[in-house]
Amino acid sequence: PSKFLADGTQSKLTIVPFYDRTKLIKETIGTLEEALSLEIVITILVVLVMLMNLRASILISSLLPIAVLMCFIAMRYLGVDANIVALSGIAIAIGTMVDVGIVMTENISRHIGLKKEEKLVNTIFEASKEVAPAIITAVLTTIISFIPVFTLEAAEGKLFAPLAYTKTFALVAAILVALLILPTLAYWVFGLKAKSKILKLVFNAAILIFGIWILTLGHILAAFVLIGFGVLNVLRVLRPTLSEYLRYGDIIIALLAITIFLSQEWLPLGVQVSGLINFIFVALIVGGTLAIFIGFIKLYPVLLNWCLENRLFFLILPAAVVLFGTTIWLGFDKVFGFIPAAFGDEVRARKPYSRLAHTFPGIGNEFMPSLSEGAFLLMPTSMPHSG
Repeated sequence: PSKFLADGTQSKLTIVPFYDRTKLIKETIGTLEEALSLEIVITILVVLVMLMNLRASILISSLLPIAVLMCFIAMRYLGVDANIVALSGIAIAIGTMVDVGIVMTENISRHIGLKKEEKLVNTIFEASKEVAPAIITAVLTTIISFIPVFTLEAAEGKLFAPLAYTKTFALVAAILVALLILPTLAYWVFGLKAKSKILKLVFNAAILIFGIWILTLGHILAAFVLIGFGVLNVLRVLRPTLSEYLRYGDIIIALLAITIFLSQEWLPLGVQVSGLINFIFVALIVGGTLAIFIGFIKLYPVLLNWCLENRLFFLILPAAVVLFGTTIWLGFDKVFGFIPAAFGDEVRARKPYSRLAHTFPGIGNEFMPSLSEGAFLLMPTSMPHSG
C-alpha cells in the first residue's frame, strides 16, 4: 500500500511475511475433512451390519450428505468460517444425525412389515407421525443445551462459537431431513419393486453391463459392486430356490466394498505396508468392534432381566461409577478429605492415602490442549544495544 503525504512525498509500506502458516492450516483442515468423510463411510458400514437391510441402510446413509451440505449452506450465509473447530462440530453431530435416521427408518420398515395390506403412503405417514415428536424433543434438547456456548465472549467465544453454530446447523438440518425428506425417500426406496420377471432381468442385466463398462474405465471397486449386485439379482430371478442362500449377498458385497475403500483411503498402518495387510487390519478393527456390539445386543435381554430381578444389588454399580468419576474429576484428597479432618493430618502421610492422592490428583484445568503441529517457529531476538 502507498499514500501521498501533504508535501507530495509518496510513502510506501511493504509487508513481508516471515512466518507463513498457510500450508500447515490447509493440511490440518484437509486432515479433518478426510476424517469427516471416513466417519460417514464407517457410519454407513455400521448401519449396514446392524440393520441387515440394504434399502434401509441406503435411506439412512442418504441423510448424512444432505444434512452436511445443508449445514455448509447455513455456514456460507451466516458467515461461519470452515475452520478446524467448525468442522469438528459437524463431526460431533454425525452420531446424533444417524440416530435420527435410524429411529425414523426402523419405525417405517416395522410398520411396513406389520401393515402389508395397507397403502404404502398411509403406512409411512403413520410411522413418521408416531416418532416425530420424540425425534424433535431429543434433538432440540441437544440444541438448547448449547445456548450457553453462544454467550461466551473474548477468546473462549472465538474458540467455541463456531463449533456451537455448526453443530446446531447440522442438527437442525437432520431434523428437517428426517421429518420431511426421509419419509418421501422411504416411499421410493421401499416401494420401488419390479413385478415383471422380464423387467427384473433387463434392469439387472443393465446393471451388470454398466459394471463391466465401469471396469474397462479402471474403476475396479465400483465395478465390483455393480457386477456383484447384477449377478446376485439375476441369479435370484432365474433361480428362485437360491434366494434364501443369497439373502445377505448384497450386504456382504457392500461390506467388502466399504472395507476395501476404507483400507485404501485410511491406510491405518501406513503406505509402507501392503494393501492386503491394511485391509485385514481394518476388517479386524471394524469387525471386532461390531461383534462386541452385536454380542451386547444378544445378551441385553439376559442382562436386563438380571438387573430388574436384583435391583438393590445392581445399584452398587452406578454408585461406584459416581464415586469413581467424582474422585477422578475432583481428586482423591478433595473427595475423601473428611478422613484427615476426622483422624488428623498424619493420615495424609500414610502410604495408602498418599499413593491414592498422587494417583488421582484431579483432572485440573487447561485452557488450550498441548499441540504438536509438526512445524517450528524460530524467532531470534537481540538486545537493542547489540547494533
